[in-house]
Amino acid sequence: MQSTRADFERQVQATRAQLDATTERIEARTGRNLILAILIGLALGLFMLFSLIFIKELFMVCAAAFVGLTAFELAQALRHTGRTVPRIPVVLAAVSVVPAAFYLGAAGQWLAMLGGIVLIALWRVALLILPAHRAPARDVLGDIGSGVFIQSYVVFLGSFSVLLAAQPDGQWWTLAFLLLVISADTAAYATGLSFGKHKMVPTISPKKTWEGFAGAGAVCLIAGVILAVFMMDQPWWFGLIFGVVILLSATFGDLAESLIKRDLGIKDMSSWLPGHGGFLDRLDSILPSAAAAYALYLIFA
Repeated sequence: MQSTRADFERQVQATRAQLDATTERIEARTGRNLILAILIGLALGLFMLFSLIFIKELFMVCAAAFVGLTAFELAQALRHTGRTVPRIPVVLAAVSVVPAAFYLGAAGQWLAMLGGIVLIALWRVALLILPAHRAPARDVLGDIGSGVFIQSYVVFLGSFSVLLAAQPDGQWWTLAFLLLVISADTAAYATGLSFGKHKMVPTISPKKTWEGFAGAGAVCLIAGVILAVFMMDQPWWFGLIFGVVILLSATFGDLAESLIKRDLGIKDMSSWLPGHGGFLDRLDSILPSAAAAYALYLIFA
């Protein structure tokens, strides 16, 4: 029995060593803990799936949490560059847009966003009372501009997903575009990792390749047709349009966030999501795709 136990322990240790070595090789090549990233992605995806299919209001709560945390994350990153971006009004303004868009539609979305910009501006001006936050007018305008950028980039674009979900059958359109973005990102990652040789935009995103873009394009066309016919009740040809539009918007979002990080001199927005980086690192492709999907809904639905 002792001999059998010793053999079993050796086998377990050998298997663990092989798994650790494989994980290290993957992490060395991708720069991330892939297994942990997959587990976190599945957990977030299942929660999104449940909220969209069964309880729309739960999706609104989920979206508010994502938008608020992402806005706070970007404000933190900008503060590290010397910008005095007030975090409390940024988060309050971000969260308030979600219920406004869900219950009041596009008018509520715009009013809440503009109100948030005014709140951020007034808050930054009020901080001038404190000696530690006094700065020249040019710097104050730059701080306010950073707040406006967060509202326009993260909050405004992200709120289109809530605006879309609130429409009749909009939850299926929202789920479809999210699945398509995930498919595009996964296909680009897998194809680029396996066959990538020609850099797409090396000065912005060194790991993005044309081979990965082609793989994502093929998957988006196929998945777009399947989702259009079986989930969105649209003709097959709409799936081709849907696939191309989401492919372009997701790629643009990925490159835009890479450019922002390069300008800020950071690799990830934060380390809040192990294996992924930050919330914006996961939402970069989704933000412009939400606006694109809503535009397609208005045109075709």
